[in-house]
Amino acid sequence: MQRREVRCSLRSRFFNMSMWTSPRRLLELAVQSLLRSEALTITALEELPRELFPPLFTAAFTGRHSKILKAMVQAWPFACLPLGSLMKEEQPPWEVFQAMLDGLDVLLAQKVRPRRWKLQVLDLRTNAHQDFWPIWSGTRVSVCSLLEPEAAQPMRKKRKVDGSSMGAVQPLGPVEVLVNLSLKEGTMSLKEGAMSLKEDAQDALLKYLIEKVKKRKGLLHLCCQKLSIFAMPMQNIKMILKMVQLDSVEDLEVNCTWKLSTLGKFSPHLGQMSNLRRLLISHIHMSSYTSSEKEEQCITQFTSQFLSLNHLQVLYLDSISFLKGRLDQMLRCLKSPLETLSLTNCLLSEADLIHLSQCSNVSQLNNLSLSGVTLTNISPEPLQVLLERNSTTLQDLDLDECGIMDSQFMVILPALSHCSQLKTFSFSENPISMFVLEDLLRRTIGLSKLSHVLYPAPLESYEDVGGTLHVGRLVYLHTKLRQMLHELGRPGMIWFSANPCPRCGDRTFYDLEPILCPCLMRA
Repeated sequence: MQRREVRCSLRSRFFNMSMWTSPRRLLELAVQSLLRSEALTITALEELPRELFPPLFTAAFTGRHSKILKAMVQAWPFACLPLGSLMKEEQPPWEVFQAMLDGLDVLLAQKVRPRRWKLQVLDLRTNAHQDFWPIWSGTRVSVCSLLEPEAAQPMRKKRKVDGSSMGAVQPLGPVEVLVNLSLKEGTMSLKEGAMSLKEDAQDALLKYLIEKVKKRKGLLHLCCQKLSIFAMPMQNIKMILKMVQLDSVEDLEVNCTWKLSTLGKFSPHLGQMSNLRRLLISHIHMSSYTSSEKEEQCITQFTSQFLSLNHLQVLYLDSISFLKGRLDQMLRCLKSPLETLSLTNCLLSEADLIHLSQCSNVSQLNNLSLSGVTLTNISPEPLQVLLERNSTTLQDLDLDECGIMDSQFMVILPALSHCSQLKTFSFSENPISMFVLEDLLRRTIGLSKLSHVLYPAPLESYEDVGGTLHVGRLVYLHTKLRQMLHELGRPGMIWFSANPCPRCGDRTFYDLEPILCPCLMRA
């Protein structure tokens, strides 16, 4: 009887709206009418057309109608609720967000799924499902698209329903909560791309989520596509990672100053991230108090985790102290071809470069960076082989601050000139002469996709061995290179230099006009 009264009340309200009202305006009027009576709206959710759910949810969220939001989460008729994209610009009070989580918690406490409820994913990332709310509110496309709701439904993945009819009550399955986590010293926060809450609210939110995950173990899965770890005690990291479905992590950044032993303790968690596609690890140093046997054990524990990373495509290792003489130990554990390899500010031996040039999973690179790896006393042949093997795929090459000399550069130059897909090439802060730069220009002029080259100031542009740059000479030599580009038919290719000042460390850039460091500006 009560349900029939609700239907009649809804009909009478909508019937009184003009037939000539625009569809978008009609939606607005319907939503305003529903919000005027919380009790009636909550009762009406079972009968409410699902096309009205997104605009009503948006209005209730903006108006902070906690009770309606709590009830709507329990009756949500879509597979995904992209809450993060709705909260991108709005910063709801804590009680509003808590009400929504509590509504989910009430559902998870039940043994069966309500008839209309289809929620499988609560997405708290701000950078996901950007079009969902505009489409359903009619602000981005014609409201006629509401007749095809599947097209706008932001489903993360399809799940099977075992032989059950759509109208029957279903057993309650697990709900995934998608977040991007950033773990820092003294705080547990949600990273950009998750939610736009103030820092203190971020901590409270993550703690509340973890409490819910503990409480509804097996029914509420905390999934994290992007995980960033900064300075935080390892015991806290472990505690949080126990609550996360580690196979959901696709992007991991470890920006910590860790001892090798700390990396060893973290390594087992890395091995569980079986769907990892991007890995960045920086600043791992070896302790003088650790025995060589313990060091080798930690290194093996770390490198062996790559055997579980079947989908790894992007690898950044920066300032890793243990790589020298052991690079092959990691390379032979790679399970799939890399698209990006960045080994920066690391010590490597010639044997490491040889292993790198021979590795079967480092032959289809789009991006290669060896910036800050000293190659002065290393034979250039392994680098030449590496470039030849990646000549059909390599797009970005960074050899900044490698100490490459003229004689070494001339060896790799033929291989470099065959990199047909190369778009950017950076090799600043290498002691290269003008003669070699001119040869480089002639050999690479045929690379049609090469558009940016960052070169070092040629040796002839310095006043002395101390590295004092003579700007006038640099201007003259740069003008000469640009004239060559014009004569060879590539005036649009950008060649510019970047050189550190020996006094202040700032760089002087030169393209069409010099951008001087403060020291040179004062002079």
